[in-house]
Amino acid sequence: MMNGTIDQIQTGVEFLNADEAIQRIPEGASIMVGGFGFPGMPRHLSKALVKRTELDQLTLIMNSLGSVSTLNALFEQNRIKKVIGSFFSTNKELVVAYQEGKVEIELLPQGTFTEAIRLGGAGIPAFFTPTAAGTLLAEGKESRIINGREHVLEQSLTADVAIIRAHKADKAGNLVYKKTAQNFNPAMATAAKLTIVEVDEIVEIGELDPDSIVTPFIFVDIVVKREEV
Repeated sequence: MMNGTIDQIQTGVEFLNADEAIQRIPEGASIMVGGFGFPGMPRHLSKALVKRTELDQLTLIMNSLGSVSTLNALFEQNRIKKVIGSFFSTNKELVVAYQEGKVEIELLPQGTFTEAIRLGGAGIPAFFTPTAAGTLLAEGKESRIINGREHVLEQSLTADVAIIRAHKADKAGNLVYKKTAQNFNPAMATAAKLTIVEVDEIVEIGELDPDSIVTPFIFVDIVVKREEV
């Protein structure tokens, strides 16, 4: 039987500022970044990542690296080795850099991208999907006929680090999200060795409705309270 009150339980979650949190990211890391465009993107943490100029040779795993993204500065500074995601065509400079061999791009259909992260967090290394079968995206990948339909073998995705956005965290590290801003964030929290979350508010243990908690503290390593900008 567990002794002590719930607020005495030690979860191991740290509460740091953005710069302190980003210092935990190693050079050459693979980094998942939550959000669908601006909604749900950890912009405060992203700015801190851009400021840490010695970090390079990074692999970004995110839905889109558009030309107006905060993290586009990493690309402009030649600090990105590879990007994995679904939407990059709006960033014309990135497209040109890819064509010139300056950066790698791994393009995945959005549903495949989401499932690859979810299964990576579940410890499942690969999966078959009919999406992209018979297209250029399937070239070089194993395929097989399942129930009379061609399926492509896709590798699941994991990362060294996930930087994500939530609405609130309690002092144990449990997370709740706000509407569509949770895009990709809950899945990415489970699929990285180190999960850093940016939140609007930190509340006492017991203040969050248990039914509203999407990401339990077991998946969270560092919580950063968003600063007003």
